[in-house]
Formats: sequence, C-alpha cells, structure tokens
Amino acid sequence: MSARQWPGLSRTWLVVGAVVLAAAPALAAESAAPTFSKDVSRIFQQKCQQCHQPNSIAPMSLITYRDARPWARAIRERVMTRQMPPWHVDQSVGVRKFKNDMSISDEQIDTIVRWVDAGAPEGDPKDLPAPIPLRTDNEWQATKDGYGPPDIIVRSPEFTMPARHQDVWFRPMSDLPITEPRWARIVEIRPTTLKGRRILHHSIAYLVLNNDPAAVNTFTANSVNNGGGSAGLDDLSVRRPQLMEWAIGKGYDLFPEGTGKLLLPGEKLSWDQHLHAVGEDITAGSEIGIWLHPKGQEPKKRIYLVAFTGLRKREYVDIPPNSVAHTEGFTVLRENALITNFQPHFHLRGKAMQVEAILPDGGTRILSYVGRFNFNWMTNYIYDDDEAPVLPKGTIIHVTAWYDNTRANPFNPDPDQWVGYGDRTVDEMAHAWMNAVFLNDEEYAAKLAERTAKAERTAQTR
Repeated sequence: MSARQWPGLSRTWLVVGAVVLAAAPALAAESAAPTFSKDVSRIFQQKCQQCHQPNSIAPMSLITYRDARPWARAIRERVMTRQMPPWHVDQSVGVRKFKNDMSISDEQIDTIVRWVDAGAPEGDPKDLPAPIPLRTDNEWQATKDGYGPPDIIVRSPEFTMPARHQDVWFRPMSDLPITEPRWARIVEIRPTTLKGRRILHHSIAYLVLNNDPAAVNTFTANSVNNGGGSAGLDDLSVRRPQLMEWAIGKGYDLFPEGTGKLLLPGEKLSWDQHLHAVGEDITAGSEIGIWLHPKGQEPKKRIYLVAFTGLRKREYVDIPPNSVAHTEGFTVLRENALITNFQPHFHLRGKAMQVEAILPDGGTRILSYVGRFNFNWMTNYIYDDDEAPVLPKGTIIHVTAWYDNTRANPFNPDPDQWVGYGDRTVDEMAHAWMNAVFLNDEEYAAKLAERTAKAERTAQTR
C-alpha cells in the first residue's frame, strides 16, 4: 500500500502502521508466554513439590509464586542441564523405560525456559490448580506412590552426630519381628527424622541369617577372586546378604512379580550407617519398611542385591589433584540373570558411570549410563518389566566410573588433594547397585520366548 494509492494517507501514518504490524508477532509471542499460575505451577506440582515444600529436604519451597520467583533463573539452569528433577540417567542409551520415572519432558523444560525468558510472569491467580497435600512428616515414598503402609517397620537405635566430627559408622543390631517365614515384595529405608537426612549418607540393612545359606549370592564372581576360584575378601557379591542399601535421595526397591526376599524367624538386621557432620547436632537413625507378599501368594524366586564394582581392586582408586580420572571393574555372571534396577554410588568426586554387558559371544550391550551424577541424589532407576535386561551366564558386567577432582565439580571439598579409596565421604568408591534374579536354563529360555512373543504382538498392533 502506498500514499499514491491512498492520496489522503500521510507518510507518518504509514510509518506508524508499519511499526505496529512489525510489533504484532512480538506482542503475540509475549501474550502467549507461559505463566506461573496457568502453566509452570502444574509442572512444579507434578515434578518438584514433593521435595520443594516447607520443612522438607529441598533448600527452598516451590509452592507459591512468591516462593518460586526469586529462584527463576536458577530453576531454568537446573532443568536445562537436567540436574532437576534428580533423574540423571541418559535415556538415549541402554534401558529407556522405568517404573519410577520422575524425569522432566522436553516440552516441560521448554515451558519453564520460556517462562523465565519472558520475565517469569505470575499470570492470573485464578488459573492456579488446586493445591496438593503437603508432606508434613517423614512419609514412606512407597506409601505416597500408592502401595499402602508397610507391613513391618524395624527401627535402629539412634545416634547423636555432633556438629563437628569425623565421619561415623554406626552399626547396631535390630530384631526382625516375625514368627513365620515371610517374603518381602518392597523394601524402603529412610532416616528416622527429616533432619536425619542431612547427616545420613547411606544405610545398609544386612540380614543376619538363621540357617538360610540360599540367601547368600553365589551366582557372581568379580575380578578380585583369588587363584583358587573362590571369592576373595573384596568380592562384595558374596558378603552378608543385604535386604536393602539406601543412600541420599534414593527411594524404595520394588521387586518384580514372582520374586522377593525371604525372611525367617530368628533372623536379625545388622545396620551399617554412615553419618557425617553438617554443623549442627542431630540425632537420628534408620528404619526399614517392609511390604510383604500376601500369605498363599509367595514368590518362587529370590532376588539378590549385588554391588557390581567399578574397581579392579580397592587400591586401584588413584585420583590425582586437579584431574579427571576413571576406573573399571568386571563381574562375571555364573548364572543367567534378570537385572531389575540400577543405582550408581559414588562419593563427592563421582561424575559418571556406565554399566555394560559383555556377552559370551563377544557382543556388547550398554545397560545404563549416568553422565551427570549428583552426590545429593543416589537415585535408584527401576527398569520397566519389558526392558529389564535378561543376560546369559558367562556375561561380564563391565562398570566404568569417572571422577572429577577439579574446581569444576561443585561438590569437591578440595581439588588440590589426592583421593584414594575409602569409606569416608571425602574418599571415593564406585558401585553399581543392582538387584538380580538368577534363572536356570529353562527359566531363561522361557523369559526370552515371553519377550519375543510380546514384541511380536506389539508389532502386529501398530
């Protein structure tokens, strides 16, 4: 359109009209920007608020706009780098489906980023969703997820950790209150108080057996076996059987259908609790919740918690100052196995862990990889039933671990220090905690046939 076509139209109005038209897309984009009330609050409810609420383990609440607004740029950075929510497994390799997936989607990340980039607008409070119940006590995660209350709760004695002190390993015993054999289908460990989450780095509940040798895992052997073929002292797979290992940020262990851990009358729990000082006197212990299989529906298969090591030997951890280093460990499966979950375990310098299966025919298969390990979140990744790895006997579980002993690691207390193996938080270690169900040849063949048939049915429905 020109002034010649419209003689009465001045050049000034043409310029104004052009500016308005050019600004229209920007105005439309701004008006379409996500708001806290309508968009972001719903994401926070689904993915964040179970921890980010008053008096919980997170450093700030994300319940209200006033709570969240000061943290907008920090939230943007954390979700863009997928540090939060604490789901750090790489879902582009290995197993990609999980029963307890708390990851944030690309679409949700985009919504949060656009919200922050638009100035983090509040929007109309009338658009807010109905509030969800706040976590007012030290609630069981499995209960929150719909499995009901535990059938048995066993508490350890408590320990008062001084504000300033060397690391402590508190190892009391507790009775297991059963009068007949029972099978566990879910186990969950938690600190006895919310404040206890600050001082309790990890807690392991070992079973002190009552004439039950089948509870001890003899189905794996790692690279530190002695020349005679029997397991050496460093072989974590054949120590006392573990009912569960819990570490900062971990949830519960949910065993696959038809499997569980057998508990016998007269058995006890031996606790191994690692506590560290946080600048405040705190008294806490551990407690384990046990959800039982109903009587008459007992499983036929035991499940074993195995620490697949990321080390050739303990002394092989040698991390120079101001460096990135790595270690490797190898464990042989003496029987066919179904692997049901993956939980990487490091201390402060842990950076990444990969678990790979080296198959008897020479082929390889990556099971899981975590590339952004966060010391505050020892997340347990529970594999979906249809994707849980089924591996033949003779498979070597190859664990590769990487450590960041530089200033780029925000958890590093002193990058100028040499770091070796040890149980202290300032030392280092590397385990891939995985639950395994061991299968005889007939069970293994049946499991593979079941997977093949299900894949064929899925293909036919597409």
